[in-house]
Amino acid sequence: MVAGEASGDLLAAQVLGPLRARVPDLEALGIGGPRMAAAGFHAEWSIDKLSVMGYLEVLSRLPEIIGIRMRLTRRLLAAPPAAFIGIDAPDFNLGLEEKLREAWRGQGRPVIHFVSPSIWAWRGERIETIRRAVDHMLVVFPFEAQIYRDAGIAATYVGHPLADVIPMTPDRAAARVSLGLGEGRVVALLPGSRIAEIRYLAAAFVEAAALVATRHPDVRFVVPAANAATRARFEREWQRTVPGFPITVVDGRSHDVLAACDAALVASGTATLEAALFKRPMVIAYRVAGLTGLLMRRRGGYLPWVGLPNILAREFVVPELLQEACTPHALAAALEFQLCDVQNRSRLEERFTAMHHELRRDTGRLAADVIADLLAQRVNP
Repeated sequence: MVAGEASGDLLAAQVLGPLRARVPDLEALGIGGPRMAAAGFHAEWSIDKLSVMGYLEVLSRLPEIIGIRMRLTRRLLAAPPAAFIGIDAPDFNLGLEEKLREAWRGQGRPVIHFVSPSIWAWRGERIETIRRAVDHMLVVFPFEAQIYRDAGIAATYVGHPLADVIPMTPDRAAARVSLGLGEGRVVALLPGSRIAEIRYLAAAFVEAAALVATRHPDVRFVVPAANAATRARFEREWQRTVPGFPITVVDGRSHDVLAACDAALVASGTATLEAALFKRPMVIAYRVAGLTGLLMRRRGGYLPWVGLPNILAREFVVPELLQEACTPHALAAALEFQLCDVQNRSRLEERFTAMHHELRRDTGRLAADVIADLLAQRVNP
């Protein structure tokens, strides 16, 4: 198994328990994180080695990443496992999977990929790479399975694991007590879980918060820091931008923060889906290096949305402010509306609740069943 970032670590960990129940002598190893390790996974390399973003950021780490993939490929070809499962991280996994599938042709060793690349949004040419690389695709959004079946690729919709983890009716009061927030309105600021995201988004998020606070002095702002490094970088950007402005920073606990908040300002990514599952009004924002943004824009897109709640709703149910549009004043105006408009809050709660029901499918068990069945076919062809 190879997971490339924190969301993949969560996905894989939820599969490992049910899979071990189906395959008691299971040995799982490769690249993973702490949640996978807690589920009995042996990480030969830490997930941190692959957790990078953007073209420029990847270039600086490219020799190390290529070296890891070469060593892993040699190991898997020399001592083939019963199956390979790539969890997300398509830039790393698809090339590796293509080599493994070609080498293992006729051996009955399935190559499985869990979480589809966003071929429905951009980089649709990847469908041909996936056709060569993957025996079975496990998808987490309902519309994806048919795309793969139409392309002649076996696929199973297993739901999204976050929908199983997050309660249908979050307890805002309990979350506030656990965070020591007390009374008043709360806004969650989630500028990303990677250093590069903090670098490009933190200052704008803090300035936007300060602008909102001038009109709504009762509002408290809370930031869940993914780890010590991102906390240190956020606090540096915060004090450089609006020194002394009151923000509560907590270690981890992003779900508690989302449960506690009245609205959220969120970096585009999995956190936007988490905010939707917590039924919270939000503003989605993103910014990358200028050259990275230019290259992405030139690649074009198939959908007008980048935020997962909007993609699933097939419309702009929440605002997206990207690149040049991601300014403190624009963020503040959009965030103030999400925080204060009661009719909008009610509409979003209804839409996000329906979304939650659609995505809740006991993902870990369903994915484990598919994997176990593929392994059984190898044993009993």
